[in-house]
Amino acid sequence: MEKKLENRHVVVSGGAKGLGLGIVSSLLEHGYSVSSFSRRQTEQVDLLLAQHENRFYFEPLDITDMAVLKNFVKKAIACNGTPYSVINNAAVVQEGVLATLPEIEVGKMIAVNLEGAIRLTRLCLGRMLMAGQGRVINISSIIGTRGYNGLTVYSATKAGLDGFTRSLAREVGRKNITVNAIAPGYMKTEMSSSLAGSQLQQIIRRTPMHRLAGLEDVLPLLRFLLSDDACFITGQTILVDGGISC
Repeated sequence: MEKKLENRHVVVSGGAKGLGLGIVSSLLEHGYSVSSFSRRQTEQVDLLLAQHENRFYFEPLDITDMAVLKNFVKKAIACNGTPYSVINNAAVVQEGVLATLPEIEVGKMIAVNLEGAIRLTRLCLGRMLMAGQGRVINISSIIGTRGYNGLTVYSATKAGLDGFTRSLAREVGRKNITVNAIAPGYMKTEMSSSLAGSQLQQIIRRTPMHRLAGLEDVLPLLRFLLSDDACFITGQTILVDGGISC
């Protein structure tokens, strides 16, 4: 039985669907207070708000709007207190070869996947430094390490997130704040749904575990990194990919 960690406030970006929704649901189940946002509020979020009205704050917003994001953090702190952790999960992906990828899509991926993570962390970090403890967890991707045809910009944003992880870990370690990244392999989410069936089958064949990653593969690691047991692990990008990067 895992120890519940009541009264620890976790801020999660992109928490309305997919992995982000799984993160929010798991943390609420294990006793954390959670504040989250996404571009849209889903029915699943409505259910969680009804079930955990005293520990869950949610707001639909655009992470690229700095004024709105700053206001969200203020309201999240007012509702749930000083953040113990920031989990940077929000991401968008647009497939396409770089030469023909629309400029607007390039800018959107950089603004959401990388700049959004940096800005949200910065807004929460001051309070975490004053508290003298905390966890920053960045949701990266195997694409940032291995690359993939047609995902050059997405790959660049995730590789940038890995670099951000390592450097920030050096800055804040003395204040008892750890910074790590989780890089899942190819997951059963909406992001992988655009891949053709033959592409998915090829990925599965190349993976030693012969399947795609699921929420059940990522969430236990995330909860471990949030726990006191992981207090000496920092600056790492941990791959959860079934061995495909071996």
